[in-house]
Amino acid sequence: MKLIQVLILGLSLGAIYGLIALSFVTIFKGTKVFNLAQGSVMIVGVYVTSLLTGAIGFFAAAAAGVLAAALLAAILDRIVALAPRGDHLVLTILTVGLDIILVAETARLLGTKFITVGDPWGSQTITLLGATVPLTRVIALLVGIVLIGIFFLVFRKTRFGVRMRASAADPETAALMGISQRSVSLTSWAIGGGMAAVAGIFLAMFPNPGLDAHAHLLAFHAIPAVIIGGLDSSEGAILGGLIVGVTQTVVTSYASSLRFLGEGIGDVSPYILMILFLLVRPSGIFGTKELVRV
Repeated sequence: MKLIQVLILGLSLGAIYGLIALSFVTIFKGTKVFNLAQGSVMIVGVYVTSLLTGAIGFFAAAAAGVLAAALLAAILDRIVALAPRGDHLVLTILTVGLDIILVAETARLLGTKFITVGDPWGSQTITLLGATVPLTRVIALLVGIVLIGIFFLVFRKTRFGVRMRASAADPETAALMGISQRSVSLTSWAIGGGMAAVAGIFLAMFPNPGLDAHAHLLAFHAIPAVIIGGLDSSEGAILGGLIVGVTQTVVTSYASSLRFLGEGIGDVSPYILMILFLLVRPSGIFGTKELVRV
C-alpha cells in the first residue's frame, strides 16, 4: 500500500511541477526568454490569495491571486521588452535581477512567517486503492489535468494558439504576416504567471506547512522537468513534471534505504536525473534538436 500511496503523491506533485514547467515553457516559446523570476511571481500570487481569503473566501481569493500573478508577469514582460532585443541570454539574466528585487520585497513583507491560503480541505485525507493520501493532493492532480487540457485545447484550436505557434517557429515571418509579437509576448507571460500561481497555491496547502519568503526556490524544482521534457516542448514539460514529481517522492519516501547516498538525496534526485539527461539527450525527450551546418 505504501508504494501506491507514494505513486499517487508523486503524480500529484508531478502535476504541480508540470504546471510550473509549463509556465516556463509557455514564456520561452512566446519570447525565447527563460524567466528565472517565475518563482517570485508564484509567491506573489500565493501572498495575494492569503491576504484575501478571510475577506472574500478561498475560491475568489485564489482567482484574485492568479490574476495578480498574471498581471505581475505581464509587467515583467514589459520591463524585459525595454532591453534591446537580440541576445536572449542577456534578457534571461535580466530576469535574475528582477527576481532578486521581488525576493527582497516579499522577504520584507513576510519576514519569517509562513503563508497559508485557507483552503476548505485543510488536513482531510482520502483513501484510494487502499492508500490514504491528502485530499488536497488529489484535487491538485485533478486541477492540473483540467488546466493542462484547457491549455492544449487553446494552444491547438484557437487563433491565439496558432499565432503563438507561428511566433515560436519563426518570429520574423510571423511578424511579416501581421502577428503582433508584443501581444503574443504579453499573453504568454500572463498565462505563465497565472499557471505558476495555481501551482504555488497547491504547494501552500497540506501536507506542506505553507510557503515562506524563500519558497520561490520551489519553482526551480521544475527546471529539471523543463530540461528533461525539452525546453521548447509543452508536452515535454508535463511529462518532465510527472517524472520529476514521482522520482522525488519515491526517493524521499525510501530515503532510509538509500542512506548510503547521503542526506537529502530526495531533494537533489531531480537534478541528478537532469544531469543524466543532459549527458545522454541534451535536447530532452521532446525538445527540438539543434542542427549545426558544417
